[in-house]
Amino acid sequence: MKLDDIVVVLCRPSEAGNVGAVCRAMMNGGLTSLRLVAPSPMDEAVVRARAVHAENIWEHARRFDDLAQAIDDCSLIIGTTRRRGRRRKTVTLDPAQVAEFVKNYPGDGTKAALVFGNERTGLEQSELALCGLSSHIPAHGSFPSLNLSHSVQIYAYELYRTLHGAQEPPQGSWQPLSVAETSRLAASICNELAGLGFYTLTGRAAHEEFFRDVFTRAGISQAEGVCFHQLIVKAIHLAQRCTEENALC
Repeated sequence: MKLDDIVVVLCRPSEAGNVGAVCRAMMNGGLTSLRLVAPSPMDEAVVRARAVHAENIWEHARRFDDLAQAIDDCSLIIGTTRRRGRRRKTVTLDPAQVAEFVKNYPGDGTKAALVFGNERTGLEQSELALCGLSSHIPAHGSFPSLNLSHSVQIYAYELYRTLHGAQEPPQGSWQPLSVAETSRLAASICNELAGLGFYTLTGRAAHEEFFRDVFTRAGISQAEGVCFHQLIVKAIHLAQRCTEENALC
């Protein structure tokens, strides 16, 4: 499945601000299809103010009288609920597991519906019964209820991270050195030290291993490795210059 195959369904939403924030959360995760089931009257200005630059999702949202109609064209229905119980589904996935399940769900062009209940009461049992899967967001037991838009944001993030696919890392992202690059950096630093006369008999192999281990645990990037190497080179050149100047004196 792809992000375009996922629809977000809000059952009986009652607060315009929440719906606008849901639009924004969806846009953050690359989700664009919103369906509203029996929504309360919404203040258009409030929805748009909270949606910020995601008003397009609100403008193209589809409205239905009941959940059965809203999910009629979907193959996979996932109901979100914090409550457990005999009638609340026996198996429930967290958002990351949902994303993996959706990613591997068979079928080309099939749709998945992520269903959320009313802000105050959540999904009714009859609504959850229409869902083939149940999902919950792990939270502290003393206060497990999350705001509607916050919940959508968490699912949108996990779905985007999992379904967006492999891509080039953004500029400035942290890419730790590979094993080969770490070994080359350690060897290059030891070469510079050897040129200074640092190793008269033994010790180089132990130092190379030391640098490799430290760099690996630190997870330094290529840019950081270059900077570290340049610092060592400059320090050695300054030491050599001081030695030569002292010899002239």
